This record gives sequence, C-alpha cells and structure tokens, in this order.
Amino acid sequence: MSSFDFKNELTWRDFLIRAVLVIGTVAIIVWLMPRSTQFSFNAEKGRPWVYSDLSAPFDFPIYKSDEVINRERDSLMKLYEPYYLINKDISGEQIRQFYKDYSNGIPGLENDYLSIIANRLRDLYATGIMNSSEYTELHQDTARLIRIIDGKTANSVPITEVNSVISAYEKIFLDETLAQHREILKKCNLNDYLTPNLTYDKDRSEASLNELHNSIPLATGLVQRGQKIIDRGDIVDAKTYNILMSFKKETERKHENAPQFSLTILGQILYVAIFITCFTIFLTLFRKDYFEKVRSAAMLYALIIIFSVTACIMVSHSILHIYMLPFAMVPIFVRVFMDSRTAFMAHMTTIFSCACILQHPLEFITVETIAGMIAIFSLRELSSRSQLFWTAVLITVGMTLTNISLDWMRNNDFTRLNYSEYNYIIINGLLLFCSYPLLYLLEKAFGFTSNITLIELSDMNKELLRKMSEVAPGTFQHSIQVGNLAAEIARKIGAKSQLVRTGALYHDIGKITNPIYFTENQSGVNPHEKMGYIDSAQMIISHVTEGVKMAEKYDLPKVIREFITTHHGQGKAKFFYVQYKNAHPNDEVDELLFTYPGPNPFTKEQAILMMADTVEAASRSLPDYTEKTIRDLVNRLIDAQVAEGYFKECPITFRDIAYAKTVLIEKLKTIYHTRLSYPELKK
Repeated sequence: MSSFDFKNELTWRDFLIRAVLVIGTVAIIVWLMPRSTQFSFNAEKGRPWVYSDLSAPFDFPIYKSDEVINRERDSLMKLYEPYYLINKDISGEQIRQFYKDYSNGIPGLENDYLSIIANRLRDLYATGIMNSSEYTELHQDTARLIRIIDGKTANSVPITEVNSVISAYEKIFLDETLAQHREILKKCNLNDYLTPNLTYDKDRSEASLNELHNSIPLATGLVQRGQKIIDRGDIVDAKTYNILMSFKKETERKHENAPQFSLTILGQILYVAIFITCFTIFLTLFRKDYFEKVRSAAMLYALIIIFSVTACIMVSHSILHIYMLPFAMVPIFVRVFMDSRTAFMAHMTTIFSCACILQHPLEFITVETIAGMIAIFSLRELSSRSQLFWTAVLITVGMTLTNISLDWMRNNDFTRLNYSEYNYIIINGLLLFCSYPLLYLLEKAFGFTSNITLIELSDMNKELLRKMSEVAPGTFQHSIQVGNLAAEIARKIGAKSQLVRTGALYHDIGKITNPIYFTENQSGVNPHEKMGYIDSAQMIISHVTEGVKMAEKYDLPKVIREFITTHHGQGKAKFFYVQYKNAHPNDEVDELLFTYPGPNPFTKEQAILMMADTVEAASRSLPDYTEKTIRDLVNRLIDAQVAEGYFKECPITFRDIAYAKTVLIEKLKTIYHTRLSYPELKK
C-alpha cells in the first residue's frame, strides 16, 4: 500500500485516536524515566568489574568512606565539651529555704551545724549540680570535660568535679564533720534542697559539635579528568571501591544541581515517540482491525506502558535488577490473544523503549529479543497449560545461554565472570510461571478468550454440553460432527481451529428448550405436522434466540455467543418458507416471519461454521452417498450462500471457500463411505 493510500484511508477520527495513543503512551513512559544520563553501576569489593573500562570524565575528590569518617568523629568526640549554663540564683533560694525550715535548729544538733550544712550546700552549687541522667551519661568517661558558662566566661571543668543530685547528697554525708551525725541528718531530707543549677546549652553545644565535625576533611585525594579508574575484568579492591563510590557520589551531586528540564528530557521524548509511532504505523498498515476493537488496542498499549513504567521505576530507584522483570510476558499475552507478528512488534517496542535507561542496552536488547522469540515460537498454538510451563523453561534457558555467550566473548577468564545475573534470570523464569493466572485476569479485563478457556469449554462434562447430550442427543452428535468439519477447514485455511470447534459445540444449544421440534431429535413423531407453517418456522428460528439466552445464563464468552447468532445469518427457514409459498401462491408473504435474526457472519471462523453446519445437516438427507452426490450437494449449498451474500461482511476469500469445499467433500466421503457386508457363517 502506498503512503498516499495510507493517508487517504485514515479519517480525522482515526488519526486523532492514534495520536492520543502515541502521545499518552510516550508521556506516561517518559514521565517516569530516570533523568540522569551519567554512568550508573553496582560495584562489590572483591568482585570483578563487569562494566566497560572506566576513566574519570571530570575532576572529583576521593571521599573517605563512612567507616573512616565515623572513626575520626569518634576520636574527636573526646575533645568535645558540651556547654552548660549555671544558675546562681538557685543556690541562694535553696539555702534561704533551708534556714527558714530549720530556724529553730536541727533537733539533736548544735546550732553551728546549720551554717556548716549551708556552707556545704553553697560549695556544691558553686561547682555545679546537673540532671542525674545527663550526669550518668557524661560520667562514663571520667576524663570528660564540660564548659560551664558563668556570665561572659566559659570555663572547662572535669566532669568529676560536677555533681548530680544524688552524688551531691552523698558528698554531704562524706564530710568528716557531718558524717558522725548521719542518722540525724537523714531525717532532715537534705535532698529537698538540692536542685540542678546546670542547664544544657543546646545552641552552643551543637555549634561546637558541628565545628568539630566540619574540621574533619572528607576527601583524601583527587582524581583528575581522563585518569583511568578501572579496567573491565579487574578485581575491585578497597581503594578502587572507594574511588568508585566517590565518583558515584559526585555524579549524583552534579545531577541534583542540574536543571530539571534539559535536552535529556527532549531526547527521551523523541526516542520513545519514534518507537511508539512505528508500532502504531505497523498496526495501522497491517493490523487495522485491532483499532476497530477497543479492547485489542487497549491491551497492546497497556502492556507496553506497564512493563516500560515498571522498568523505569526499577532503574530510577535501583530496585532489583532489570533481568528480573519478565518482559517475555508481553509476547506471550499478545501471541495468545492475537498473532505472532503483533506479539514480536509489541515486544521489540517495549524493550527498545526501556533500553535507553540502561547502562548496557545492547546486552539487554539481545537477551530480551531471544526471550521474546522463544515465547512466540513455543506458543504457535496454545492448546494446554503445560505449554506455558515449558515456555517459561525454554525462555530461561535461552536467556541464560545468550548471556553466557556475551560473557565469554568479553572475558577470557572464568574467575572474572559475574554469575549474579544468572540468579536474576532464574527469578525471571519463575515469574513467567505467573503467566497462566495473569492470562485469566487479562481475559476478564479486556474481554478476550484464550485457547485454554476454549479447551475448558469444550469439555464434554460441562453442564450445558452434558445437558444437551441427554436432552437433545441428535443435536449433540450433529454439533460434534460440525465441530470436526469446521476445525479441519480452519486448519486448512489458517483460521482459529479451536475457536470454531468450541463455537460449533454451542451453536445449537437453543434446541435444548424444545428438542422434539428438530429432525435430528425426532423418533417417528413430528409435532410440525399439527402446526402451521409460520408457527413451525418461528419455532425453528427460536433456537437462536433461546440459545443466546442460555449462553448468557451460563456466562459463555461473547465470541461463543456470536457463533449462535451468526450460524444461520439472516437466512430463512427455507423448508417452511417454501411450503408456505406453495400453499399460498397468490398471497404476499411477510418474509421476516421466516427470517433468522442474524447478523450474517463477520469473521472467518463464523463463515466456516455456517458452511459446515449447513452441509452436515443437509448431507443426512441424501438418498445415496456417492462422490458425485456429495460434491454436488456441497457445491450447491455453499454457492447459494455466496450468491445470497452471507459472506460479504467477513474476511473470507474465494480461495478459502474453495478449500472449504474440498475439505467438506473429502470428509463427508470418509464419513459416509460404503462398508463391506460381512458374510454369515454356514451351519
């Protein structure tokens, strides 16, 4: 198709839809992309450097490690002297209170002891009394000094010269003069006159501490621009590790100071837009029907957004490893519900969109491309749950072998290989086992029907099929036969064989309501003989509407319900229509009374079912089964369907119809082949 045709075929509405999809997808992905364009890495001491050779792109200091800085800070803490304010008013207040309480003297002691005790209290307050908890913490180091601020001066005092309330109380009783009267003084509750007069000065103390911390040099050297840091494959020792961490810290600092909106963002927008636009053009040119089904377009772009955004978040926040994200789920889901080519294009669009945020995009693209191709090849036709299991296993093996090949090409020493990536690939494979439950969620979210669901619906023990086999056995056998014929045609012309087989099993379920009115279920009694032609036609036609009601009751997927409504299209119940016309040659006939509600088939699979259903039912009325009668029957019926325009709305070709005729003729010849009569044994 030429570009001119492409532009003319797109209406403004189509163009707007595609533009919104592209712009919305690009905006969401780029919004969550990491903005840093600098080198990001994970280095481990004693492990090989798995990245390319690294030289300094700019001058940067070699920062000390956190352990070294903490050791230096711990050593400087010995020099740290916290500041305390002394309140001299508290001393006078407490001593005056003491004199007031014992103005008549202390019972059992001479009056001189009042002044002795007051002097001891005055001495204790002069050296300073602090809070007991603070005193206990500081007193752990007896060489510790504190600074006591007295007016405009700050004096360094050993912590041993300062008291807490408890130690001050004990010192009173250690006095030689007072110790001999210990029992009497205990009754005086002297601790009531001991109150902390040293208050921690937070502002001065923190300023002093920060000054000490700032005095510690954070760097031990300088790496100049262009200087070699490490070569690929070299072991990361302690010194090199410190240089790498310094480079990483300086890179992050430069990024924080850089303007938020820059050429980086413009480049990311352009890069992602190119791939999303190419994917949209692919769908427009080769898979235009996906845009006509909103659920198809929604799932495709949703998968690309979900996996791209998850990758961006993982890289931005350094969460896990990129190989742990099971990108192969994208082609798995798209292949199951759509086709291989779309699956491959969606997968490549996703991994290319994510590649720009990684340090080694080539390795990532190579490994994930192999994973996607294996997923598509192994799910050529999903027919059992075990296929998803083996797909996950094959993808894991393929990714591992691809990564090994890349490692071997880059390294010539087994000891320098980085085996941690293989652990991530194994986790990726384990996460792929979640594809099966996620398939169910996607089916419900976007209204798809997978082959696994179709296989489950084909189980003859399903309630609806079992009921049909009991109530309408003739219809049941007819449905099985139609399913076999239709599936064979589908395989021949490249249609969905499992879909048409399952649709065939359910296309006549409406006959369960009144099975006796249909020839295949009759055994000598025909109720139509006592009915009018119109009533008989309505009864026959009702199996379509009844079938739809039954399908909705049993929650059959929409794609199966469509086989019920389209297997007769907008055709007529011809047997009764012709009889009515013959009986009333001069009357005008209301053809709607003899016409099925339709619609006509609009998919290739529905057209196949219509052909198989018509031919299989009519073949039962042949007087004799020869190649000529079967061939004439098939050609006559299908040519009539084509002539009446039943297939105008579905994408089936004359070539497909010719193949369908051939399959039906060959299969019916096999079904109705002549058997040899067995001789009887003579007595």
